[in-house]
Amino acid sequence: MREIIFDTETTGLETRSDRIIEIGGVELVNNFPTGRTLHLYINPGDRKVHPDALAVHGITDEFLKDKPHFGEVVQQILDFFDGAKWIAHNATFDMGFINAELERIGLPPVLPDRVVDTLSMARRKHPMGPNSLDALCRRYGVDNGHRAKHGALLDSELLAEVYIEMTGGRQAALGLVGAEQNRTTIEVEEVVVTTRLGRPRPLPNRLNPADLEAHAAMVASLKDKAIWLKYGPAP
Repeated sequence: MREIIFDTETTGLETRSDRIIEIGGVELVNNFPTGRTLHLYINPGDRKVHPDALAVHGITDEFLKDKPHFGEVVQQILDFFDGAKWIAHNATFDMGFINAELERIGLPPVLPDRVVDTLSMARRKHPMGPNSLDALCRRYGVDNGHRAKHGALLDSELLAEVYIEMTGGRQAALGLVGAEQNRTTIEVEEVVVTTRLGRPRPLPNRLNPADLEAHAAMVASLKDKAIWLKYGPAP
């Protein structure tokens, strides 16, 4: 099974007027990263980056001036995603922008049955939340300390690690790749045998003669009711 974990950065939040300015993707096959990635910066034309968006991703209008427009890289994007599931965190947001860009250049939209939303998955798996990407990284032990700002490829790489953990973990992924698919795995429960060793010499008696005499007097006073008589002669 082939999947692309992806993310986009945009000029703002309005699907119909704002534009995609960065897209990143990571390829998974059978829940395991192949090493193939996609990373593109895109010129949004006359649409400027909103200050709020700039604070999130740090991509400036000046930086984007010499980047290709969406129509110039769309085939590269579609080829990379061809035949794969599109997987994103809060996919409604990303797919809204992807399909708006495709519509502008007269191409059909990506259908919902090809899209997986990891935010919806996380909300079902962890209904008490929180389920942001940063929160999921903490939950699954994914190191995101180098994430100073949002970036499409970096966020895709982090989400890929989280997604693998949410869908079975790395060991499950390893078992699905290559020749491992044809092997039968038998789980053997580890049995630990503990041997008790006797003391090389008995511990010294900690009772003094007065203690022993007092105990003997108490046993004698109980006569036949003394339970000590069941285990040995009277002291």
